[in-house]
Formats: sequence, C-alpha cells, structure tokens
Amino acid sequence: MNKLNTPRFEQPEVSANAYQTIREFIYNEAGIDLGSGKQTLVSSRLNKRLRHHQLNSFDQYIELLLNKNSIEYQMAIDLLTTNETYFFREAEHLNLLKNLVLQHQPKDRNFRLWSAASSSGEEAYSIAMVLDDFFGSRGQWEIFGSDISSRMIKKAKSGLYQCHRIDAIPKDFLRKYCLKGTGEYDGYLLVDKKLRAKTRFAEINLTKLLPEVGEFDVIFLRNVLIYFDNKTKKNIIRSLTSKLRSKGLLFIGHSESLKGMDLPIKLIAPTVYQKK
Repeated sequence: MNKLNTPRFEQPEVSANAYQTIREFIYNEAGIDLGSGKQTLVSSRLNKRLRHHQLNSFDQYIELLLNKNSIEYQMAIDLLTTNETYFFREAEHLNLLKNLVLQHQPKDRNFRLWSAASSSGEEAYSIAMVLDDFFGSRGQWEIFGSDISSRMIKKAKSGLYQCHRIDAIPKDFLRKYCLKGTGEYDGYLLVDKKLRAKTRFAEINLTKLLPEVGEFDVIFLRNVLIYFDNKTKKNIIRSLTSKLRSKGLLFIGHSESLKGMDLPIKLIAPTVYQKK
C-alpha cells in the first residue's frame, strides 16, 4: 500500500512590516510591548493559526485579524500573551499575606482577594488553600481571579491540572485539597470543590476600563508588569488601587518594580504596597 502524501506547510517568515503591525495590535489590545526582535516568538505562536486558515503569509493573517473577526481577535490575544505560572510561586508572599493581613482581619468582615493576572488559576488556588487553612470554619472569604485570555480562564474554572505542575504544593495541602485523577484522568489532579466554590474567574483586560467587581482587601498582580511600558504600568496600578479597600495591599512580582512612579500606594515590604 502506498503512503498518502500529506501536504507540507512551509512556515512563512514574519516580515518587518507584519511584525510591526502585530506588535501594535497586541500593544493596543493588551498593553503588552513585544519590543524589537521577537519575530521568532510571534511566528512560533501564530503559525498554527496560519495553518488553520490555510494562509501562506502573515500579511494574509493580518488582513483576517484586522477585519475584526472576534474569534480570531481573541485567539491571537490568547496566543501572544504569556501564561507561565505554577502552584505556590514566590511562596514567601503567602507568608506575608498571613502575617500582614490575615492575622489582623476583622472577624465580622468577608475577606476578598483579587488574583488580577491569574493565568490558568494556580495562583488563585494556592491562595485559596492558604485562606481555608487559616480561617477554617471561622471566617468568610472569597477569591476573584481574572486574565485577558479566555483559554486560561476556561482552564482555571475547571480546576484540573497535570500532576507534573504540583511539585511546590505542600504535602499536607496536597492531601487536604487535591483529588488524584484515575482512569482517563490519570496523571491529573482536581482542586477540591469547596475551594472552587469560593474562587471565581472572569476574563478582564487590565488595560481597559475595569468592570464593577467591588472592593478588595488584597490584590495580587505578579509577574505581568514586566510586559508593560511605564505609562501602561501606572494606568493599571491606578485603576487597580481604586478597587482596594482603605489600607488594602497590592503584591507585585519580585522581578518587578514601581520605583519612581507617582502612585497612591506606599512600599511596606519588598514588592508589597499599601494603599495610601
């Protein structure tokens, strides 16, 4: 029997003009500055869309994209935004959360925390484990997670993760809050439903006007500011701090800095800021 010849997709190069258009697109839509020289990254992330639409060039793809095809618009944003995360990342922040906030939380008030760049949900569920362990049945709390990527929000809502991503979860939390998959879900774990019930997710673009989400005691905005220029950073921080309660805290990533920016917050610990 002769083998069928499968057409071979030639991976097109991203021209300088095409790259500049895509760079402007993701900056205008998500506030992310790709900078120069990221053609290889753009090509690797978007080539699957060219294959899907049977297009031969990035110029053809841009024509499709700029026709305001809503599905392709969101798909491109999903693919071009970075979604690297894992459970208990920068875990020292969780210790600061307990010492600076939870120890002093009024018992008669619902504690609210926003994981504002939650990606696929690992950060939000890590915090949920800490909150449930701290409060037990004594207190009320809720977590709101958001991300620009609809694909990541869908994954976060499921609470289902591959087991190779769970190494940093403390063993007692792993036993208490995670269910090991069997059968078709072998190699996966599911976050316990009581944590999922107190953790909700929504698709939000932090560079646009924020929806009505209420006020929060704490906002985590970690490892995302590095992708924005200073003007966009300031706008995002001002917008988010308007959603903080009086004296509420903002956590950013350890590789990030707000130094020299005129903002309504003050530094109280490394990468931890309090609303003025």
